[in-house]
Amino acid sequence: MTRFSEPIETPSPLAAQRRHFLTSAGYGVGWAALSQLLSRDGVSAAVSPANASTVSHTPALEARIAHFPARAKACIFIFLEGGQSQVDLYDPKPLLTKMHGQPLPAEMLKDMRFAFIKKETARLLGSPRKFSRHGQSGLELCDWLPRLATCADEMLVVRSMHTDQFNHHPAQLTLFSGRSFFGLPTVGAWMTWGLGSESENLPAFVVLTAGRGTSGGATLWQSGFLPSVHAGVSFRNQGDPVLNLSNPPGLPMELQRAGLDALAAMQKPRAAAIGDSEIASRMANYELAFRMQAAAPELIDLSRETQTTLDTYGLGRPDPPRASETRGNGGFHTFATNCLLARRLVERGVRFVQINHASWDHHSRLDFELNMNCRMADQPIAALIHDLRQRGLLDSTLVICASEFGRTPLGELDKGEVTPSGRDHHPHAFSLWLAGGGIKRGSVYGATDDWSWSVAQDPVHINDFHATLLHLFGLDHLRLTYRHQGLDARLTGVAGKVMHQWLA
Repeated sequence: MTRFSEPIETPSPLAAQRRHFLTSAGYGVGWAALSQLLSRDGVSAAVSPANASTVSHTPALEARIAHFPARAKACIFIFLEGGQSQVDLYDPKPLLTKMHGQPLPAEMLKDMRFAFIKKETARLLGSPRKFSRHGQSGLELCDWLPRLATCADEMLVVRSMHTDQFNHHPAQLTLFSGRSFFGLPTVGAWMTWGLGSESENLPAFVVLTAGRGTSGGATLWQSGFLPSVHAGVSFRNQGDPVLNLSNPPGLPMELQRAGLDALAAMQKPRAAAIGDSEIASRMANYELAFRMQAAAPELIDLSRETQTTLDTYGLGRPDPPRASETRGNGGFHTFATNCLLARRLVERGVRFVQINHASWDHHSRLDFELNMNCRMADQPIAALIHDLRQRGLLDSTLVICASEFGRTPLGELDKGEVTPSGRDHHPHAFSLWLAGGGIKRGSVYGATDDWSWSVAQDPVHINDFHATLLHLFGLDHLRLTYRHQGLDARLTGVAGKVMHQWLA
């Protein structure tokens, strides 16, 4: 395996002790502070992803040099947890609809594993959705995605994805970490490890959540064995975006600034006298927290956005009647806000934004729940793509919309039902889409068989997806390594190939 061997400066004892203090902090401000301290100490200036990998204790987040020229510099990863139904959204199957209610050949079911479907009663479930072609590309999308259809010429739909896992948490770990094991870094962590951040006062990796929360939880934005500074920082939907960010009531910023200056003046001779590096590290942490107090509230203050922008994204939309009955728990306004915040984050130099919405796990009432989720997601996602394009950001921002797997072409019979109304988990063939960031526009890649049962053309594994994602950011997945337990670990493990056919 090729690895860089350029020397990197070893952190001073002072910097190391500061890092220990900050990485043991209980809240996200500590993680964000760490990169600023290291930068000011001169620990990791002008490092590259490969020479950083030769020293596993250098977690700085200042911008780094990629392996080769990048097509993208920021990523917005929209994770629709639970498993989107590809045959109802992105992959039309008229023969499946024609054969509705019929069984699959027994040999096709022989060695299959399902989460809930019983093989003996399994029947094909045709989709009632209407598909039509859109844009100059003629990309086919279902009738429940009318706003996204206006972005058809920006999108690459991959219909030949497959994964190794058929239950949610293992499949989600695979989607974000490359394998279904705990303790591995997620793709956002790898991205910031390889490239650092262009934002001085905000985290490099931010997580925004709507709906009921993912089954994988924080394991989907963890740093694993990478330095903890590379973990995603989860922003809250109410109150301070990060805990303990606001001043106590009655403490103005001017008084806090004066207090910090006075505290620094008092502690400087004390630190020099006793040599306690914790004094300096605490002061530096306070300073960055002070800067974030201005940056984070400004980020979430949408008052400077035009009313047209707010309306286009769908902010203020109330949840429709019965939205609370879905597994997604509504979240119309929250999801729209998150999409707008994602644009504002990448404008401010944040490297990786992960938007989570749960859940698309439609084991029953597929028509009702999928319709509700599409109504929730279609408008804000389309607005995000158009907004990025209008602001000149789409070419440098990769937008991804994916689930951990797809849904079966077989119907699932829920308890008390006479006819199937949902679909089970399906890892063998599913769809995702990408836009911007150097991706080929208005295209479809791969194909499934007549039932979307298995991949029929150009299969793409999750490891291939990751290799291509890193490639778009100028990172060679074979060279982006981190020494862990004596091995050079990487996101794609021992697999993965770049899908050059996806590139513009």
